[in-house]
Amino acid sequence: MSAAPPTFDVTLRSARMLTPSVRELTFQRADGEPVTFDAGQWMSFVLPLAEGEARRAYSIASPPDGDTFDIAVTHVDGGPGSTYLHALEPGATLRAIGPQGFFTRPRSDDAPALFIATGTGVTPLRSMVRDALAHGHVKPMIVLVGVREEQDRLYREELEALAAAHPQLRVEYTLSRGKDDWTGRRGYVQTHVPELFRELEPSGAPHAWICGLERMVSAVRNVLRKDMSLPRQQVHSERYD
Repeated sequence: MSAAPPTFDVTLRSARMLTPSVRELTFQRADGEPVTFDAGQWMSFVLPLAEGEARRAYSIASPPDGDTFDIAVTHVDGGPGSTYLHALEPGATLRAIGPQGFFTRPRSDDAPALFIATGTGVTPLRSMVRDALAHGHVKPMIVLVGVREEQDRLYREELEALAAAHPQLRVEYTLSRGKDDWTGRRGYVQTHVPELFRELEPSGAPHAWICGLERMVSAVRNVLRKDMSLPRQQVHSERYD
């Protein structure tokens, strides 16, 4: 039986809006100790809501290389948890439980990588990509993120800057409701998976990391497992619903 994850207080150090509906929050431990986690894990927060305490879980968006960690919270109309976190001011303290989760990418993994996400599912993949690059990963990596509109592309500037600085990394987006002048990919992410998978194959047997809503995760897993014959142990996924 595994030990319970640690519980500790965290202080909101800073916050910024990533899109009109998604807020990034950067926390640090209130006791000054470093936060240890593996890229891809998540943290649970105890929120003191008016109707009582509630727990909310969010993937860690930053790599495990500092004394802070980021999460990204989508505001949901009528959602007390997201409303609370969108109003939280720097300096506020919350109770955190974690890290938790097994959706991780070992630093020793040197295989080509295909990262697939929709919406805020990109947050643990951001952590994995930055951690991989920081520790010398040289095989090709492709990130494909599905969003509704151009304004919904979380961390776009950062990820594109990383791709410009690291030739082994490529970042693409596919839009479901893009404007007429959008020249990139369109449609659901799973329709683009076979093409991207085949691009990675010459460099070795790829591993895939998939994060988002269950419907998308299942569709992408189905393409990889059945159509591309990728072994189960090379397909890693996390569902947000």
